[in-house]
Amino acid sequence: MSQIERILVVGAGQMGHQIGMLSALGGYTTTIQDVNEAALQKAQGILEGLMTKWVAKGRITEDQKQAAFAKLQFSTNLEEEAKKADFVIEAVVEKLDVKKEVFRKLDELAPAHAILASNSSTIVNSAIASVTSRPDKVCNMHFFFPPLVMDCVEVVMSEETSEETAQLTMEVCKRMNRTGVLLKKEISGFIANRILGALQREAVSLYESGIADYKDIDIICRKALNHPIGPFELMDLSGIDVGYYVMQQRFAETGDPADQPPACIEEKVKQGHLGRKTGKGFYDYQPVEVKS
Repeated sequence: MSQIERILVVGAGQMGHQIGMLSALGGYTTTIQDVNEAALQKAQGILEGLMTKWVAKGRITEDQKQAAFAKLQFSTNLEEEAKKADFVIEAVVEKLDVKKEVFRKLDELAPAHAILASNSSTIVNSAIASVTSRPDKVCNMHFFFPPLVMDCVEVVMSEETSEETAQLTMEVCKRMNRTGVLLKKEISGFIANRILGALQREAVSLYESGIADYKDIDIICRKALNHPIGPFELMDLSGIDVGYYVMQQRFAETGDPADQPPACIEEKVKQGHLGRKTGKGFYDYQPVEVKS
């Protein structure tokens, strides 16, 4: 296959809807699919707001915005949309059993030529490709949060991923105006999240040991290490539950107690304090009422 024309993004959550927008901006006929109609409506509203801001800031023209939305559609019908796709990007919850079920369905529905890519931030594609009949056409395409801001995509090959699949995926990155980095050998967590995970584990250990408050650890990372955002602020931004599921998956793979989710992370998830998206995580994001 020499050309990708139609892209399907499965999952309209905080990653999926922005990946879909990048695809449409890149000129692909794009569908964002989700089983939840309310999630699709929310995604569409968010994207319309973001693109209006981009036009106001001069990042794109009004004509470019209109052209992108003309390429973009939203659907709850996976069967209908998968049958038309040349390239599928899965962006569902970071749980291996859920991803396997999605890929099993996609393998049955999508054309034989279609590439199936996972936006997983840590799960290697060979663990998912095993449920398909096309492991040569499966890869990781890991965008960073938020995709409309972060200019990097980790494209990861397994031993069975074909060179053609890898190169076509890199071309999709280029059309989406994102810098693709090709990893020809897979490892859980890839590159960025292995480095980030080491930083976060140490930050959490220092906090739970009572060495320093999480706010002070964030300050040190920003001021002394020149990080744009501290590790606890970043967990709040990306979603504490997302990191929790990643840790659970890593522990399931390794059995190493060091890979288990720390107590403070587990507590936040049980409380439903997942970060910015819920209004509270390590920090409180609830609007402060100003008395006149």
